[in-house]
Amino acid sequence: MKKQTIKVLALLVVAGGFSTGCKLLKEVDYACDPDPLEMHGDSVEVTVELTFPEKSINKKAAVEFTPTLGSTSLKPLRVQGEKATGSGDAIQYKAGGKVTYTDKVPYKADMETAKLVVTGKIYKGEKEKGEVEATEICDACIITPYLVNKAPMVRYASDKFERVTPESNLTVINYMKGRSEVLSTEMRDDDVKELQAFLEMANENPKIEVTGFNVTGHASPEGETGKNTNLSSDRATTGSEAAMKVAKKAEHTKGQEAGDYVLKGSGEDYDGFKRELEADTKMDASDKQLVLRILDQEKNPDTREQKMRDLGKSFTYLDRNIFPQLRRAEIVTNYNETGFSDEEMMQYSKTNSDTMDVEELLFCANLYTDLNEKLRVYKIAEERYPDDYRTSNNVGAVLFEMNKISEAKEKFENSNNVQENEYAKNNLGAVYIVEGDRAQASKFLAQAGSTKEVSYNKGIIDIQNGDYASAVSNLGAADASFNLALAQLLNGNASAVDGTIGSSADADSAQGAYLKAIAAARQDNLSAVVSNLKSAIAKDGPYKAKAMKDREFLKYAEDATFSALVK
Repeated sequence: MKKQTIKVLALLVVAGGFSTGCKLLKEVDYACDPDPLEMHGDSVEVTVELTFPEKSINKKAAVEFTPTLGSTSLKPLRVQGEKATGSGDAIQYKAGGKVTYTDKVPYKADMETAKLVVTGKIYKGEKEKGEVEATEICDACIITPYLVNKAPMVRYASDKFERVTPESNLTVINYMKGRSEVLSTEMRDDDVKELQAFLEMANENPKIEVTGFNVTGHASPEGETGKNTNLSSDRATTGSEAAMKVAKKAEHTKGQEAGDYVLKGSGEDYDGFKRELEADTKMDASDKQLVLRILDQEKNPDTREQKMRDLGKSFTYLDRNIFPQLRRAEIVTNYNETGFSDEEMMQYSKTNSDTMDVEELLFCANLYTDLNEKLRVYKIAEERYPDDYRTSNNVGAVLFEMNKISEAKEKFENSNNVQENEYAKNNLGAVYIVEGDRAQASKFLAQAGSTKEVSYNKGIIDIQNGDYASAVSNLGAADASFNLALAQLLNGNASAVDGTIGSSADADSAQGAYLKAIAAARQDNLSAVVSNLKSAIAKDGPYKAKAMKDREFLKYAEDATFSALVK
C-alpha cells in the first residue's frame, strides 16, 4: 500500500469570473490496496481509500473522480462538501474525512502494464470549476494465476485382462450301486483318457500349471443315510487313487501323491438328483412333478425316500435311469493358465488381432508408448467391440494426448452415449477446460467420480476461478505438480513452492524455475529471485521479457542485479 496526493488544476477564468479549482479542493490523499493490483478469477478488484484532510474541500464543492485502468473506465466516484447539493459521499469541511472506493472489472490484456489513473472534475453547484490532474495512483496488475497449466488429465478406461487365469477340468468316475471300487471299464472311459491327455500336454506346456485336485464323492438317495455318507467318502478316496494312477501314467508330477488331493464325501446327492430329474425327458411329466414336489416339501431324508418308494413304478424308473448317474466321484483338476507374454501380445495385435478379445486388446494397447501404435490397437478394439464404452473412450484419450481435441471430444461423447461412465465424463470435462468453457467442464467433472485425474482437473478450474484453497485441496489429491505449487503460492504459502516443484515433473523446467523466482520475491529473497530467473531464462529466453514487466518483481525494478538480468 502506498499513498499519493492528487493534484488539482484550476480552469481558466472566463466571463463572470469563477473561483479557481484550488480553492474548492485543496488536497486529497489516497491509499490503494493491493498495490500493484491483482487479477483473480479473470477480474481485477480495485479498492482505494481517499483521505480528505481538514478544510480540504469547500462546503459547496463537489468532485467527480473518474478512475481508468488501461482502456477500461471504472465507475465514477462523487464526493462533495457538507453543503453541496446532489448525491455523493459528504465530507465535513473542518474535520475532513475518508471515503472508500471499490470496483471490480473484467481483466483485459492491457491491464498487465497499465497503471490505475484517476482524473476528475470539480463543481460548484452545476458549474464546472476545475479538474483533477491525471494521476497514477496504483501500479499495474499481477497476473500470476494465468501461469496455470491448462493441460488437464484424461482417463483411460481400465482392462480386466488377467495374465494368469484359474481354470479347471472335470473328470467323472461312476460306481455300481452300494460299491466304491473303480471298475476297469471306468478307467478306459473317455473323460479319464482326456484327463491323461491333459496332464501329458501340461508336461510340455510351460503356460499350464496344475495346482491340485478336488475329489468329491456322491451317493444316490436310496438306502440308509449313514451308509451313504460313508459310501460317498469311500468313493472320494478311490476316485483320488484312480486319478493318481492316471497322473503316474502321464508322468505328471502333480497328482501322484495323496497330498495333492482334497477329498470330500458329500453324502446323498439330492441336488444332483433334482438336476438330473429336471433334465430327464422320458419320465411321465405328472410323475416327475410328483417326485419334485416330494423333494421340495419333505426335508427328512428317510421319510423322503419312503415316499418315493411308495410311488412304485416311478421309483423303479428312478432307480434304473437317474440314480446310477448320482453314484460317482467328481475329480476337479485345478490349474493356472498363463496367457500371452507382452511381446507375443504386441505381435498378435499386428498379425492375429482377430483372435484377441476386448480385454487383451485394451491391455495390449497400453503396452505401447508410441501414441500412433496405441491408437492403432484401440481402434481395432473400437471396431470389433463398438458396444463397449471403454473402446471409444480410450481412442479419444489418445487423440486428446495427440492434441486432436475435436476428434477426441466426439469419441468421448460416443463412449458416454454407449453407456454413461465416469471415464468419458472426466475426459469431456478436460475437453471443455481446453475449450475455455468452465461451466460445462465443471458440470461433467461433478459427475466423474473422485479419482486423482478428476481432482486435478477441478483444481485447474479452481485456479481460474480464483478459489485457491479449493485448488490446493483438489490438486493435492494428485501427484506433485506445477499447478499445485502455483495454487499454494496463490493461497499464501510461498514457502511450499520449492518443495512441490522439486517433487514434480517441472523440477528442471523453465516454468518451474520462474514460479520459484516469484515465490522468492514474495519472501523477499533477492538472491533466490535472481538465481531462479537466470535458470528460467537460460532454458526459455522469452522469460526475460516476461520478468521485466511482471509486477511480481516490481520491488526489484531499481535493483542493479535484477535490472541487468532482465534488460
